Amino acid sequence: MKPLYTADVKVTGGREGSIQSSDGVLSHNLSMPKELGGDGSNGTNPEQLFAAGYGACYESALANIARKEGVELKDVVIHSQVMIGKDEGADGFKLAVKLKIDMPGIERDQAEDLAKKAHAFCPYSKATRGNIDVELSVN
Repeated sequence: MKPLYTADVKVTGGREGSIQSSDGVLSHNLSMPKELGGDGSNGTNPEQLFAAGYGACYESALANIARKEGVELKDVVIHSQVMIGKDEGADGFKLAVKLKIDMPGIERDQAEDLAKKAHAFCPYSKATRGNIDVELSVN
């Protein structure tokens, strides 16, 4: 693959540290959620960052597919959820994703078709395919 863009982020301190992008645009403290045994202090976490990235990428993929098919989308909302839990089949943890897709004004059958095509096209979906469960639901 010939990279078109490279995101460069420095991480220090793991889940209770900080992140800083090389361009300075992204700068956050990280904190462990209470549900995972942390104190829930003011900071983001890897699951929130992954949910944001996946949701944004997926919506762009959806817009691309709709444009190619001559469908005008307006006011699309992607509610991206990333869950972390124990990996019952192995040691450690695993992730799962739910993408709830709202496409106002688009009939359900067409919306579901566009959602599936976007899932096939999206780089995040390609990266996760076969590795984690990803559930799409069109509202």
